[in-house]
Amino acid sequence: MPATENHRGRYLVKIVATAICGCFLLWPGWSANLAWAERIKDLVSVQGLRDNQLIGYGLVVGLDNSGDQTTQTPFTVQTVINMLSQLGVNVPASAATTMQLKNVAAVMVTATLPVFAGPGQTIDVTVSSLGNAKSLRSGTLLMTPLKGADGQIYAMAQGNVAVGGAGASANGSSVQINSLSTGRIPSGATVERTVNTPLGQGQYLQLEANTTDFMTVAKIVTAINTKVGKGTAAAIDGRVIRVTAPGDTDTRVAFLATIENIEVTPDSGVAKIIVNARTGSIVMNQNVTIDTCAVAHGNLSVVVSTAPVISQPGPYSNGTTVQAEVSQIEVQQEKGSVMMVPAGAALADVVKALNALGATPQDLLAILQAMKAAGALHAELEII
Repeated sequence: MPATENHRGRYLVKIVATAICGCFLLWPGWSANLAWAERIKDLVSVQGLRDNQLIGYGLVVGLDNSGDQTTQTPFTVQTVINMLSQLGVNVPASAATTMQLKNVAAVMVTATLPVFAGPGQTIDVTVSSLGNAKSLRSGTLLMTPLKGADGQIYAMAQGNVAVGGAGASANGSSVQINSLSTGRIPSGATVERTVNTPLGQGQYLQLEANTTDFMTVAKIVTAINTKVGKGTAAAIDGRVIRVTAPGDTDTRVAFLATIENIEVTPDSGVAKIIVNARTGSIVMNQNVTIDTCAVAHGNLSVVVSTAPVISQPGPYSNGTTVQAEVSQIEVQQEKGSVMMVPAGAALADVVKALNALGATPQDLLAILQAMKAAGALHAELEII
C-alpha cells in the first residue's frame, strides 16, 4: 500500500479502542493525543435544509405462490377489489370471501424525499410486506402514491422489487438467507411535488453543529471569520452559528460552498466509555483517564451434579427396586488477586492497565462500574 493511502487509512475510523474477547486493542499507528482537521460540512448542517419522509400503501403482484394468505389478511382482498373496480372490472361482493390470491401481497412503501428535489426526479423506495407473504421475490409493485406528513402526495412509485435474500423449503425443512419480506426499487418513484425550502431567512444563515460543544462551535466561528471576513459568523449558543450571507441565491450557494470546505480541528468532547452489555463490547475515547487504584478480581462458580442411586430389595422379600437421585453441590472459587492499577493520563496507559487485569468483558463491565463509583475512573460510563 502506498504511503499516502496508509496515512489516509489511519483516519477513517474515530474509534480508537475496543474490547474484543476480554482484551483491549489499540489500533497500530494511533496516538492517544491524535487530532485531525475536518471540513465544516462534516460538522454542521444548514438549518431548514432537511429531507422528508414519504409513505404509501400498495400491492405487489406476480409472486410465485408466496403472497398473502387472504383468509388471514382480508385487507389484501379488499385492496384488490377496490383496484379492479377503479380499472372497470366489477367483482361480486360474494367473491371477497372466496378469493384465493397467492400471488399478491399488501405492502408498505417508504422513501426519503431529498431536499431541493423537483418534479421528475427519481428516488429509491423500500417495499416491506404488511401481511404474511413468504417472499416478495419476482414481484412488481403497482402504482402507489407516496404521501408526506401533511397528507399530500409527493411521489408515485412503481416497478420491479429487488430482493436480496433467498430461500427454499421441502418436506417440512427450509433454509433462508437474509430477509425475503423486504425489497428495494432503485429509482422506483418519481417526484410529483416540490417542497418549498428557502435557503436561509433574510441576510442570515443558521448553521447547526451535529453535537453540542462550545469549544467546537468557537473554533468554527473563528475559522469562518478568518477565511471570509471578521464578523461574518457569530455563535448563538453551543450548537447554533449565525452567518451573514449574500442576498442573491447564486452568490449564497457559492458562499456556502466556500464555508463548507473550511477545515477545523474539532474538540474531542467529554471522556466517555460505551459498554454494550449484550455483546460485551467496550469502546472508549482518548480523553478517558484513571487514577491509581487497587482491583481484586476472582471468579465464583457453583456446580450441581445429580447421580441416580438404585435400591435393591433383600433376598426372598416382597420389595421392589427403587431408583432415587442424589445431588451434590460443589462451590468452586478461583484464587483472587489484588492488582494495583497505575494512574494513566493517556489512552494507551488505560488500555495497558485494563489488559493487565485479564478479565472477561462481563467482568470488565463490573470493574469499570466499581472504578467509577470509587472515583478512580474519570469518564462518563454509558451502557447500551
